[in-house]
Amino acid sequence: MDDKPINPVTKQVLELGPPLLFFAAYIYLRDQTFTFGGTEYDGFIVAAAAFVPVLLVSIAILWKMTGKLSRMQIFTAVLVVFFGGLTVWFNDERFFKMKTTIVYGFLAAILGIGLLQGRSYLAWVMSEFLPMRDEGWMILTRRLTLCFGALAVGNEFVWRTMSTDAWVKIETFGFPIVLFVFLMAQIMALQSYMIEPEDAEKDGS
Repeated sequence: MDDKPINPVTKQVLELGPPLLFFAAYIYLRDQTFTFGGTEYDGFIVAAAAFVPVLLVSIAILWKMTGKLSRMQIFTAVLVVFFGGLTVWFNDERFFKMKTTIVYGFLAAILGIGLLQGRSYLAWVMSEFLPMRDEGWMILTRRLTLCFGALAVGNEFVWRTMSTDAWVKIETFGFPIVLFVFLMAQIMALQSYMIEPEDAEKDGS
């Protein structure tokens, strides 16, 4: 199926909407307790359970609108369903919190495997949108591998030592902001490796 164009704002809303809705649901429900089937669930568990279908609907809409799903979207959906299910089944919020560690750890591992092979999987995914010489991609991949590893360790530290309130806020806003700022800083630092459009045309001729 051919890729379909999608409005960037719509794409951002569909990607950022589910975590923001989870944050809002948690803030609203955190002091409440609900009973289902004779079992009591706190607000975090209910918010986590609601996050699963919201994310799946968001991904389904993106699939319908773009005609494709990335491997990362599929991987994230599987993890959310799996750990969301464990969270509700065992009535234990730790499963949902560990999901973030696994996502960042998986990304670090995949990029690390590519580096061991002398390749940049990041370039394979992003080179169409960010033209850059091979040396630049290898540098960015090494740095991003370390960043993902640090975020995985950071998530473990946060959920194991801080309150649930703190984890929800850091998970929703802290980690994404850190990653965004890191990427912007790296793009600025690697400007000398960027390929200008006219250079790309010469290489292709």
